[in-house]
Amino acid sequence: MQLKPSPLHLAVVMALSTYTMTQPATAAEAAIDQEVVEIRGSASTENSETYQAPATRSATGLALTPLETPQALTSVNRQQMDDFGLDNLNDVLAITPGVNVERVETDRTYYTARGFDITNFQLDGLGVPAVYGNQMGDLDTALYDRVEVLRGANGLMSGSGNPSATVNLVRKRPTRETQASGNISAGSWERYRMQGDLSGAINDAGTVRGRGVIALEDGKSYLDRYEKQRDLFYGVLEADLSETTLLTLGHSRQQDDSDSPLWGALPMQFTDGTPTDYDVSTSTSADWSYWNNQTLNTFAELRETLANGWTATARLTHTETESDSKLFYVYGTPDPDTGLGLKAYPSRYDMETEQWVADLHASGPFELGGREHELIVGAQWFKSEIWDESNYGQGIGTDLSATGAFDGSYPEPAFDAAVDGSEWVHKQSSAYTTGRFSLTDNLHLLAGLKAVTLESEGSSYGSSRDTEYDLELVPYAGLTYALNDTYTWYASYTEIFEAQEEQDENRSLLDPLTGTTYETGIKADLFGGRAYGSVSIFRSEQENVPELAGTFGDGQSYYRGVDGVSSKGFEADLSGELMPGWQANAGYAYVDIEDADGNRTKTETPRHMLKLATTYRIPSMPQLKVGGSVRWQDEVSSAVATQDAYTLVDLMASYRIDKNLTATLNINNVTDEKYINSVRWAQAYYGAPRNAMLTLGWKY
Repeated sequence: MQLKPSPLHLAVVMALSTYTMTQPATAAEAAIDQEVVEIRGSASTENSETYQAPATRSATGLALTPLETPQALTSVNRQQMDDFGLDNLNDVLAITPGVNVERVETDRTYYTARGFDITNFQLDGLGVPAVYGNQMGDLDTALYDRVEVLRGANGLMSGSGNPSATVNLVRKRPTRETQASGNISAGSWERYRMQGDLSGAINDAGTVRGRGVIALEDGKSYLDRYEKQRDLFYGVLEADLSETTLLTLGHSRQQDDSDSPLWGALPMQFTDGTPTDYDVSTSTSADWSYWNNQTLNTFAELRETLANGWTATARLTHTETESDSKLFYVYGTPDPDTGLGLKAYPSRYDMETEQWVADLHASGPFELGGREHELIVGAQWFKSEIWDESNYGQGIGTDLSATGAFDGSYPEPAFDAAVDGSEWVHKQSSAYTTGRFSLTDNLHLLAGLKAVTLESEGSSYGSSRDTEYDLELVPYAGLTYALNDTYTWYASYTEIFEAQEEQDENRSLLDPLTGTTYETGIKADLFGGRAYGSVSIFRSEQENVPELAGTFGDGQSYYRGVDGVSSKGFEADLSGELMPGWQANAGYAYVDIEDADGNRTKTETPRHMLKLATTYRIPSMPQLKVGGSVRWQDEVSSAVATQDAYTLVDLMASYRIDKNLTATLNINNVTDEKYINSVRWAQAYYGAPRNAMLTLGWKY
């Protein structure tokens, strides 16, 4: 069945009409306009020590500063990643205010904000759908300039109006000037890492520029038997085809190979209801188990600078992922005296996904009523093809001895007991437009609308994934009012529409999640523009929220849709340079989620979170920079586990040996806090104990 093309065709016609109505700019005008787009839309953070967030296109497609964006926004830039050794996305989001990282297994992670799963991701502002709503493997950050997190619903630019957040991964781009850098690191549990980055002009005229990034990592873990290897390559080329035309081509490849990973985790409760308490290093993995993940991403972007400040941009990205694994799952509830009661569940799992995402848009200023406004109009299309297969091992249900569940000794079986899997296709086409209207010098209105058509065909583990939604409308509205040179008030309204992957007791997909999100607050331009602060309050009201209702005989879960779920909360953020040499990125988040009867729900989500990352360059010894980060959350609980409130403290110090060479020491969890990573599932495992990493970095 073909998608109805009307919204896509409408936006293409509108974008092309805008293009044909504007005449090519002169060379001088084009150069000026192109420079403005670079500054507002693609600013680099890697050569600046500040933690302040630059302009972003995450929210509406328009390049807006944090004060101009009518939603809560946090950015973790290149400098902060380097200071604290944030080499993967899990570590970046763990330090990001308002975001909770749910490490349910060693190689599968969920992210939440405002109490709900983050399923909206972007690459350079282009929405990329998350197939299963989680991250398999660790996404390396060596190729990214910064990671932006826009909290709240964002249906305009990221597929659906999920009320949690949108994570925008902004990739490094080539530079005109030659620059190079390299790092070597060594740390606890025989962990080693090497990273290199080379960028600059390829021809004498500087019209062709290139950049290459590599990262290699190998190491053991605090978890018994667990080891991991990772390699990353990223290459990107920019070419000025003319004074007004810029072509960008890029490709990245990341391979993650894990030995003895956790599939599932540790039982959290004994048969008498008392909590288990294992050593932090305890693992249920088998010696023969492994989980390998590969991601290939190729993208092309063509940008044309038009007259009167307008640009037209066409983007295409292609992503392939492959997952190959033999896994060992332990289930059941142990007896507190004998340790018996746990059973074996071996399986082989393979997955392949292929995604195409295309976007065409035009943006620029226009005059109306004697004032200048901004507009973007565009169309987007994506297609995801998913195949996976589970080959179940012989011996499922075998009783394990008290030690046999944890010593890795379970023998590798033949994986021919049974087979099941998925094969389905998901397509979506949409047209969108957003305007930023200058009502007065101080008051601006942002209004947008997305028309989306989507379709899924196929099946997954015996359940149909056939569904179709025609021309769903997702509106967006926001206001910003500059109270003075420092403070800006803002408010926004977004509607929620999200097709769901969960199935009900009849193995049918749940109807879409719908609702609305309201947000208002005050943003501030502090310390002469060197820092940014905000306070916000929000409320989301949702219908048909999935709630776990039971389990089929094959172990698959089924859900029911719950109406009247509401979440409300308060957030405060501060980032940038608070005084010369003092950088900070801090935030506090409170969220309360209730059902239709006013009872608290989603207790596995922390109500309160506080995060602070700060560094200070010593004035009397400018070669030395010291810093630390603090992460605190209150109690979380599920039906089988409770994690009390806890605090994690990390410390760092770097010393600039000369203008090119710097040594950095990071010590994580300095208090050696013992804590459960997540109580999202009935099983869980513990976070990393105290550990350290020493990095020697070189820059040219």
